[in-house]
Amino acid sequence: MADSRKPILEIGLNDRFKNLVSCDDGKNGVDDVNKPDFRELDLGSPVSPLRTRGSGITGAGAATTTTTTTTTSSSSSSSGSVSGRNGSNLGPKKSDSGHSGELSGSVESSPKARGFKPGHARSYSGGGSSVNSPPVNALPTGNICPSGKILKTGMAMKSSKTDVLGSGTGYYGHGSIMRGGGAGVKSGSNVCGEAPRTAKKGVLSGNDAEELKRLGNESYKKGHFVEALNLYDKAIAICPGNAAYHCNRAAALIGLKRLLEAVKECEEAVRLDPSYVRAHHRLGSLLLSFGQVEKARNHICFQGHQPDQVELQKLQAVEKHIGKCTDARRVGDWTSTLREANAAIASGADASPQLFACRAEALLKLHLVEDAELSLSTSRKHEPSTGSSHSKIFGMRSEAYMFFVQAQIDLAMGRFENAVSAVERAGQIDPRNIEVSVFLNNVRLVGRARTRGNDLFKSERYTEACAAYGEGLRRDSSNSVLYCNRAACWYKLGQWEKSVADCNQALTFQPNYTKALLRRAASNAKLERWAEAVRDYEVLRKELPYDNEVAESLFHAQVALKKSRGEDIHNMKFGGEVELVSGLEQFRAAISSPCASLVHFKAASNIQCKQISPFLDTLTTKYPSINFLKVDVEESPAIANAENVRNVPTFKIYKMGSRVMEMICPSQEVLESSVRHYSI
Repeated sequence: MADSRKPILEIGLNDRFKNLVSCDDGKNGVDDVNKPDFRELDLGSPVSPLRTRGSGITGAGAATTTTTTTTTSSSSSSSGSVSGRNGSNLGPKKSDSGHSGELSGSVESSPKARGFKPGHARSYSGGGSSVNSPPVNALPTGNICPSGKILKTGMAMKSSKTDVLGSGTGYYGHGSIMRGGGAGVKSGSNVCGEAPRTAKKGVLSGNDAEELKRLGNESYKKGHFVEALNLYDKAIAICPGNAAYHCNRAAALIGLKRLLEAVKECEEAVRLDPSYVRAHHRLGSLLLSFGQVEKARNHICFQGHQPDQVELQKLQAVEKHIGKCTDARRVGDWTSTLREANAAIASGADASPQLFACRAEALLKLHLVEDAELSLSTSRKHEPSTGSSHSKIFGMRSEAYMFFVQAQIDLAMGRFENAVSAVERAGQIDPRNIEVSVFLNNVRLVGRARTRGNDLFKSERYTEACAAYGEGLRRDSSNSVLYCNRAACWYKLGQWEKSVADCNQALTFQPNYTKALLRRAASNAKLERWAEAVRDYEVLRKELPYDNEVAESLFHAQVALKKSRGEDIHNMKFGGEVELVSGLEQFRAAISSPCASLVHFKAASNIQCKQISPFLDTLTTKYPSINFLKVDVEESPAIANAENVRNVPTFKIYKMGSRVMEMICPSQEVLESSVRHYSI
């Protein structure tokens, strides 16, 4: 059990996608406290309100053949791409990458280059630089120009276009000045895979998209994911049919932990280019993080290509642990269920809301209600897994399972109406699930029993109320709220032993259940078990430091305990103002009190003393069991000399006439901490 309760080590998503997303620079390839009776708390109604505490570049320089399809660019080797491989071959070689500048994390296995088609540009590589066959800008022999001259064959016309920042198709984004705004790409060639269009002034070209992608890659490598995302968005706006742009955009979204959006971008990249291996692998890794094992397998083990071994091992581990988790849950082995759910999360499914919900359910069944609620709140921080409305876990639709677990926790915490609403929602999502249907009926019956018990309690029909709460407990034997409410009935009936027993049961399931602690302390006080009562009240005093009723109950329980031990209690008092002491004999008598005494040695003319005095007044309310005294050293020099006070403000704590602590010019935090220590 100890190991099962250890918090899961959150695995950073950037680390999880290291091989698929990383970039390099091309150099490395009834439920309330009741008022007290007189001295102890009156436990009143179980439905009364309770005050609570404030709440490698791959193949760089490779010769590349550029071609155009209707879906994606096949412009160059992944020049400017982002690779997670070190030691990549930087020498010229052919690359089968079909996606220039993509963010890669493994050896490119993108689609093969298509064959040439008439009218399409061809680019060549010569020792690390890519060039395109220039358009022959010549007129037919004898053609008459506007100037009246006749141009001979091969005579080039001087372009009137301005120079623009070109990117080329082999190595985009090098900042070379291109003449005419489109040199390097023949008429009819289009790097976006779109139909050829006539260049117009103000119309962005595919080269502009490539430049935006290059800038996006640079921002990504620096960890500027928002900036990278904006640049990829602009590139997609120019060339929406480029699969690499969508895949790069997914990488930026992963960096921003917007995983569901990243999934959609990868799916779009795969739709645009079904043979785009890197998009498949990235999508598979994302689906695995959501715990979608079968869907992840279809992309990680992409037909005809070697799967990434690291991701494959993660997939197999997650699948194994989910299988064991399912088997353990089926037989009610909640310790094993918790262990296997934790293992599946740690193995790679670290963004699966369903697995965190399973962890919460197991903790709840192990009577760790507060831990269960914390785990469920963690599951809500994750985006819902893609396709969760159709996927299943433990034979239940994934979305329904989330509401199913929420209903169980609401019921355990006494939120009966919320529990009914949650399980009804689960039933709407998965109406044919037997487990949901049975639990829905049970929750309704437990809720009715609790309501009936509360109504009977209000009518002071305590015996019948006990029976009603007992009916609810027969259907939910671990419901701490019903145990605590029945304890209130036993208290009213004077059956304090039974009240203590029910409070013990409630605290077994919720160790920090404040109301159960109050009722047990009051019941123990009725049974004159003062040590047990003091112990519970001291815990409550820490939980509710500003509750005067708890403080007073603690004080009187302490007095009774001292009296039962034969100790002197004649000079003990509860609370009050800071008492001024002026005579030495009066001082010695005051500090001889059995309870602790705090003495403030002050001077009326001292600014620090004036500043801390109001704070001392607040402490008298918060710690009424302490005897607060003050001595003006200017008016009572005999006391100051006897206690060797040389500086003010000085605070001394006495117990039974002996000094146990001394503080000179303490801060408010130090002063209160010392008072708190000696008040319990």
